[in-house]
Amino acid sequence: MNETLHTEDTNKIIQERRLKLNDLRKKGNPFPNDFRRQNFANDLHTKFDNLDKETLESKNITVSCAGRMILKRVMGKASFCTLIDMSGKIQIFISDNNLGKSQHDEFKRWDLGDIIGIKGILFKTKTGELSVRATELILICKSLRPLPEKFHGLSDREQRYRQRYVDLMVSEETRQRFSLRSKIIQSIRNYFITRNYLEVETPMMQPIPGGATAKPFITHHNALDMELYLRIAPELYLKRLLVGGFEQVFEINRNFRNEGISTKHNPEFTMLEFYIAFQDHEFLMNLTEDLIRVVSKETIGSTKINNQGHTIDLSKPFDRLTITQAISKYDEQHSPDDLVRCDYLASELKKLGESVPDHQVLGILQFQLFEAITESKLIQPTYIVSHPTDISPLARRNDKNPEITDRFELFICGREIANGFSELNDSEDQSNRFKSQVDAKEAGDEEAMYYDADYIKALEYGMPPAAGEGIGVDRLVMLLTNSASIRDVILFPQLRKI
Repeated sequence: MNETLHTEDTNKIIQERRLKLNDLRKKGNPFPNDFRRQNFANDLHTKFDNLDKETLESKNITVSCAGRMILKRVMGKASFCTLIDMSGKIQIFISDNNLGKSQHDEFKRWDLGDIIGIKGILFKTKTGELSVRATELILICKSLRPLPEKFHGLSDREQRYRQRYVDLMVSEETRQRFSLRSKIIQSIRNYFITRNYLEVETPMMQPIPGGATAKPFITHHNALDMELYLRIAPELYLKRLLVGGFEQVFEINRNFRNEGISTKHNPEFTMLEFYIAFQDHEFLMNLTEDLIRVVSKETIGSTKINNQGHTIDLSKPFDRLTITQAISKYDEQHSPDDLVRCDYLASELKKLGESVPDHQVLGILQFQLFEAITESKLIQPTYIVSHPTDISPLARRNDKNPEITDRFELFICGREIANGFSELNDSEDQSNRFKSQVDAKEAGDEEAMYYDADYIKALEYGMPPAAGEGIGVDRLVMLLTNSASIRDVILFPQLRKI
């Protein structure tokens, strides 16, 4: 439909509905708040769908429902409509005989999108559909704007993000996705609570942003007259709790990073972070496999999932590869011998149009090439292990090779899902790594870390050896709901101004 004509039609509908609202105002309060719902649609279907027509009628079950009217069919002395509430849909039957002609005539003036309440008797139609024969009917809230045409939903994906409230009204798929998101988070929470982890909350406004390499958002606290940062990660606060004696902690939190927006990135996102004393990164990898399997089984009923055309079997052991092993496996033209030469890596990166630092460090160049050509090919669950120390400022060095750390990242369907490592608890080593990050920041790296003197002080009291991990909840939900974009699993994603 021509956009101008569509806008004109919409404005005409809104004007007509405003006139109806004005008529309602003349008769009294058009927004009553004295109707009390007693029954949800899905509960009625669960309890009574299995009863036959005669048995249901003999029980004479009275119900009280409320919701948004999404379908309406008027047939003279009788009408049908469909209500939707947070649980599902229920059909309503309205007739002159049961409701009275004047009330039925009033109903005929109501519009799709109106929120209504009904009381009545459950019955089944000739086609066997569970319905409510209305004996009382009330208009609770007049809808001034029309639902999307023919109730087919919002066809414009960005409009769905900008008007999520409409998307939720008209798309059962969207409602199910966000209901599943809630169940996934609840399943994660239960997993850790039943294993004796303590759920905690750490500051979202921090004087020093830490726990990750990322550019922070900056704000100002007027009363304290000080600059604060929205947290990029809760890690350093959670590890302070390890120092304090809380040896198994987790937090499901919101993080904020002043970075680009993509199908995998939103400026604010949800993370699970958890830490356990006297364990290492190997323990975390085993736990993570179990966690994802349990959550998948509890929420979607299977450990086999389909995601963007790929079949993922979470029941199988996850692959474990170093950065160079992964590059060689998925891009065989790069031999293991080539991948330990800085000149070769720099040359390959330049061919790909990637920037190469003047001061070339082997581990950094390897990781750059991995991100450029291999990461997107890791479809089946794969741990990338043994990250270079230069890109892992908070991870414990490997005892046999101090150039790498006991760190891993988990990739599924070409996306990073988790990042974990054995924690660095040597305060002097951590101090030196912070200083290196400060040098990098002064050289122009906006994502490099700050020096956190209080965290160093905490380590100087002694932190037990520990392992910690962060899992991107949004990306895990994307995986389990077969969603292509992170915006599909965030109720109100960040968007540009129109």
